[in-house]
Amino acid sequence: MEKFLIRNQEPNQDSPYASTVDSSQPQTKLRRVEHNLEDLPGDPGLRRRISDYSPNEQDYIRRAYLQKGPCQPANHLFPQTHISGKLRRFNPAWFVTYPSWLEYSVEKDAAYCLYCYLFKPHNEEGGGDSFTTEGFRNWKRRDKLEIHVGGPSSAHNKAREKAENLLKQKQSIQTALSRQSDRSRVEYCTRLYASIESIRYLLRQGLAFRGHDESCDARNQGNFIELLRYLSNNSDDVKSVVLKNAPENHKLTSPDIQKDIVRACAMEVSNAILDDLGDSCFALLVDESRDVSTKEQMTIVLRYIDKRGRVVERFFGLIHITDTNALTLLAAIEAMLAKHGLSLSNLRGQGYDGASNMRGEFNGLKTLILKQNASAFYIHCFAHQLQLTLVAVAKHHSQIELLFSIVSNISNVVGASAKRRDVLREKHATKILEALQSGEVTTGKGLNQELALKRPGDTRWSSHFHALANLTLMYSSIIEVLRIIETTAVAEKRGEA
Repeated sequence: MEKFLIRNQEPNQDSPYASTVDSSQPQTKLRRVEHNLEDLPGDPGLRRRISDYSPNEQDYIRRAYLQKGPCQPANHLFPQTHISGKLRRFNPAWFVTYPSWLEYSVEKDAAYCLYCYLFKPHNEEGGGDSFTTEGFRNWKRRDKLEIHVGGPSSAHNKAREKAENLLKQKQSIQTALSRQSDRSRVEYCTRLYASIESIRYLLRQGLAFRGHDESCDARNQGNFIELLRYLSNNSDDVKSVVLKNAPENHKLTSPDIQKDIVRACAMEVSNAILDDLGDSCFALLVDESRDVSTKEQMTIVLRYIDKRGRVVERFFGLIHITDTNALTLLAAIEAMLAKHGLSLSNLRGQGYDGASNMRGEFNGLKTLILKQNASAFYIHCFAHQLQLTLVAVAKHHSQIELLFSIVSNISNVVGASAKRRDVLREKHATKILEALQSGEVTTGKGLNQELALKRPGDTRWSSHFHALANLTLMYSSIIEVLRIIETTAVAEKRGEA
């Protein structure tokens, strides 16, 4: 969100949409970056060298890492290694002493310097590559950290100064070249907040952003544009700066801008969850499935006890994975946790389904995590266990199996066409009206709702219950529809009825 606005500044009173934005900060146009800044590896041991990125991208990569802060998994179970005949390990108290630059790589069990990684040339003297590419592992030499910092003119302090200057917008070249009026800045802030409010509403309601035709002549340009138009019609301040009244190259409505704001919202939500979690232990709930585009997606849910003592579950991420191999799933989970400063060492529970890649005794995800953390107890999802048990029992009991087979056949015959479904609804509505008039049933909130036949499915035992419940409530109406089919349909359908 920092790339859109600057917080904690004096508000401008000209517009309610710009009340929390610093009008003294100039508006700058950002270059698109080929790399997704959200996918940058959080573990310092897995990062590419800054010099490997395009020169046009390097400052954006640096700013993204500085805004995230150093990777400091304070609750990680740091492994011990033999150094000079004694077992030694990284001391998490060093994070407190060097909070702004010291990083730790879980993957390589090594310490790194964020400032030097981002700004120090690789051929410059002062610590070599110990804190940038190779990593520092000599845990008995804490003094090496002070030596690395050095004096005011050391390579580390020069890198720190460059980092501070990069985060100061007033010192950037783009800002120095920008000479825009206060009015232009206020208009930009108003336009930005209108786009943000529209996107927040669509995200909360789970609605699609774009339409089939977003051209100016289209009757419906999609939810985002139409909602933005609705806001402009109800506010003269907004109407004067958005859509047709916005600069052609600065409307803040393009798909790329929409995605950027969505990522910023996701980052704010993730930070709120992490703040609520704090340093507490947590459990993981993981499942994977294919989306409508046939891509494998893995969902991660955090289960923990919040600061009020309540057990809460929070959806934390959706990750695209190339395959469902346990090693691939583990690598994706570790990357996401490292990205947010979490560690498997703080994991106290795992909850998955019963697939072999998840609960396998030798190579399952459960086993791979238990090898790293014996306290991460695995529990097979109780709802999934109940589903498997009930379906298995039903299939091995001849009378129950026959019952659900008949229910499925009734659903297929009566629900085979829209015409038959309409007749069933009309028959059932008539009977409900008659029952209300005779006083057999009562009215009330949630009562006497319109019903439809449902088919029982193997993946949801609740579907069996709803199928039987609706069949019971609509039984007399279903019999009438079957009699109509028996007398009016073709021979094959009459036999089925």
